Amino acid sequence: MQLPKHVVMKEVGPRDGLQNEKTHITTADKIQLVNLLSQTGLNYIEVTSFVHPKWIPQLADAVEVLQAIKRNKDITYAALVPNMRGLERALQAEVDEVSIFMSASESHNQSNINKTIDETFPILEEVVLGAKASKKKVRGYISTVLGCPYEGYIHPDKVLRVTDKLLLMGVTEISLGDTIGVGVPTQVEHLLEELLKRFSANNFAMHFHDTRGTALANIMKSLEMGVTKFDSALGGLGGCPYAKGASGNVATEDLLYLFDEMGIQTGVDRQKILEAALFIEQKLGKAVASKQMAIVRNERSANPL
Repeated sequence: MQLPKHVVMKEVGPRDGLQNEKTHITTADKIQLVNLLSQTGLNYIEVTSFVHPKWIPQLADAVEVLQAIKRNKDITYAALVPNMRGLERALQAEVDEVSIFMSASESHNQSNINKTIDETFPILEEVVLGAKASKKKVRGYISTVLGCPYEGYIHPDKVLRVTDKLLLMGVTEISLGDTIGVGVPTQVEHLLEELLKRFSANNFAMHFHDTRGTALANIMKSLEMGVTKFDSALGGLGGCPYAKGASGNVATEDLLYLFDEMGIQTGVDRQKILEAALFIEQKLGKAVASKQMAIVRNERSANPL
C-alpha cells in the first residue's frame, strides 16, 4: 500500500461541528475551545461562520470569537463566508482565510443557499475577489459530492463543473464533502479518478461525514489516490442543517489514531485533542460520537478517581 509520510488535518469542529448543536455554547466556551485546539499542533482551525445568525444562531458571535482567541502565528484561523456582507464582518474580525460554499447538487444548493448553482457562482466570485484584494486565501467547499438527500447519487461530472468554476475564480483549495455520509470507497475512487485527470491532488481536501460508518474507509481510499488533506471535527461533532439525517464529521481523534498507528505524520498531539474533545463534551452535556472518546469514558468509569 502506497501511503504518504505526512498529511494535513484541518479542524472544522468549532464551525461545522457546533453549527448543528441545539445546546447553546457560550462565547467564552467557544473561545476556550479554539484556544485548546491551538495547543494541539494543528495548523488549521475553522473557527466560525459569518452566515446570517437567523440561519445559524449558534455562531452569531463570530466576530467576538475571532477577535478574542489567542492566535498562534503557525495556525490558519478560517471562517465560512457566504456573501460580501459576511466578508466585511470576517475581515473586520481579521480572519486569516475565507471559506466559501456551495453544492454539486442543484436541489441541495437551493435548500442550503436558496439559489440555483448558476445564481451562486457570481455571488461567490465577488467574495473571492474581495478576499483576495485583502490578501486572504480562499477555500471552497463543495457539498454533496457523492450523494444528495434529494437527488441520490451525484455524478462526478457535476462535481467537476463546480470545481472548474471555483478554481478559475481563484480558490486555492477545494474541500470535497460527503455531506450526508453515504459514500463508499468505490465511489470515492470513481470521483477522484475523474477529478485527478484534470487537477492536482494538492487542490483537494476530503470532508467525510460518518453517517453510515464509512468515513475512515473513504479516507483510506483517498490516501491511496494521493490526497493528503482531510477535514475532521473533534468528538465527531457536526451535521448539516439542510440534510436530514446527516450525522457528524469523522472525529479528529479517531482519524488521528488511524494516522498515528500507520506511521503517518500529522504534527498533532492526540492527548491534547482528547482534552479538547472532553471539554466540548462537558459543555454540550452529552457523549460525543467518537470511538476514542468512548474508550476514554469506559476507562474512567472502570478506574474512577
